[in-house]
Amino acid sequence: MADCLKLSVWSGPRNVSTALMYAFRQRPDTLVLDEPLYGHYLKVTGADHPGADEVMAVMDTDGERVVREVLLGPCKRPVHFFKNMAHHLTGLDRGFLEDVSNVLLTRDPAEMLPSLARQLSVPTLRDTGLLRQAEILDHVLRHGGKPIVLDARELLLDPRYVLQQMCERLDIPFHEAMLRWPAGPKPEDGVWAKYWYANVHASTGFSAYKPKTDAFPERLRPLLEECRPLYERLGRYAIAARAQR
Repeated sequence: MADCLKLSVWSGPRNVSTALMYAFRQRPDTLVLDEPLYGHYLKVTGADHPGADEVMAVMDTDGERVVREVLLGPCKRPVHFFKNMAHHLTGLDRGFLEDVSNVLLTRDPAEMLPSLARQLSVPTLRDTGLLRQAEILDHVLRHGGKPIVLDARELLLDPRYVLQQMCERLDIPFHEAMLRWPAGPKPEDGVWAKYWYANVHASTGFSAYKPKTDAFPERLRPLLEECRPLYERLGRYAIAARAQR
C-alpha cells in the first residue's frame, strides 16, 4: 500500500486513550499500535514505572528507529493509529511530526491526577504529558495547521458526535462500530496492560461521564496548579460535545 493516514494520538496517562485505541481497532480500515515509543521513553528517562524492565525487554528502545520504521514505516492498512503518550517524545527530534497527523487527547488534571497517583506514587509534571502536548500544539500552529484536540470529558459526554467531528477533520469516514468493542484484553495491548488496563478491559464502549466526587488529594495540589494552565490552553481547541455547544 503506497500511502495511508498515519494518525498519532498524543495523550497523557489516564485519559481514556486505550478506549480510543479500541474504538479505532473496530474500524475495518485501521491498524492500531499501542505506545510504540514506551520502551524508548523508559530507557532514556529511567522512569520508575510498573513493569519497566519487562517493557524494555520486549520493545525496541531506539526511539529514532521506532519513528523511522514504525510511525513512518510502510502502510499495511488505509489508517495506522498510533496510541502515543506525549511524554514519550523525550529525547527525540520532532521533525517527524510534519509527516503524521497529530491529535492531542487531554483530560482535566483535577480528574486525571488522583488516578495517575494510584499507579505512580509521586507523579510529576513530566508524567502528565502536558508539557509535551503544549509543544506539539505549538508545532502544529507554527506550521499553519489546525489543531485537533480531544478532551476526555467531552468524548465521554458524546462519543458519537466527538468521534464524527474528529473523523471529519481527518478526512476519514466515521464508523458506527467505533462505539462498541468486546470486553477483555486485545492482541494489540502492550505488556504493561496488566498494570494499567483493568477498567478498559471490563468495558464494551465509552463509559458515561461521571464527575469525580472524592476530595482532591492535598499532596497533589501543587502539581495541579502546574498542570492547569497547560490543560486550559489545550482546551481552547477541544472538540465540544453537542450538549456543550
